[in-house]
Amino acid sequence: CRRGDTHKKVTTVLSATCRYRGHNTRRYGMNTALLLIDIQNDYFPGGAWELSHADEAAAQARLALGRFREQHRPVFHVRHINTRPGAAFFLPDTEIHGAVKPLDGEPVIIKHAPDTFFQTDLHDALSRAGIRKLVVCGMMSHMCIDTSVRAARNHGYDITLLHDACATRDLSWNGKTIPAATVHEAFMAALHGAFADVRTTEDFLPSLPA
Repeated sequence: CRRGDTHKKVTTVLSATCRYRGHNTRRYGMNTALLLIDIQNDYFPGGAWELSHADEAAAQARLALGRFREQHRPVFHVRHINTRPGAAFFLPDTEIHGAVKPLDGEPVIIKHAPDTFFQTDLHDALSRAGIRKLVVCGMMSHMCIDTSVRAARNHGYDITLLHDACATRDLSWNGKTIPAATVHEAFMAALHGAFADVRTTEDFLPSLPA
């Protein structure tokens, strides 16, 4: 291609990547929805697949949920049901945690894969509601959050990710244990900028106009 064409392409990529940096001037209108992913009982103390600091993450998600409800903004819950033979968690009886329990009328998207958009009607539901911006939180940071945020970006959504309203667990690799905090920070760092504006809940909430 010609030199000028290359410059245009590079400029376009840089603009798309950097547009999340100026989050202090972003506007969150009624085309913004809260997406709570897999905040389910199995991830909490006593559950089948306990995460690190799940209660703390759920408390932050609850704050965001409360603000969206107060302002009558759209809320979408996601519940994972594991259909794999011999699955150890997220069996059909595993419910969404009480901290963020859906109210009557709040949509609950059922999924069977890490990608919240894969073989679900989420994108259609968001489109019908006129949603172009997503505020995302949930579990696990390194799996369904990472996969779903990337998928949402591919669908053209503008994404804010509340990192303190997400949780994960220790991982093992090459004979080493990678602490949950390190896993979480690595995935948040990878998503920030190109895929999402990664913020704390406390930093984000004042951005919502009353």
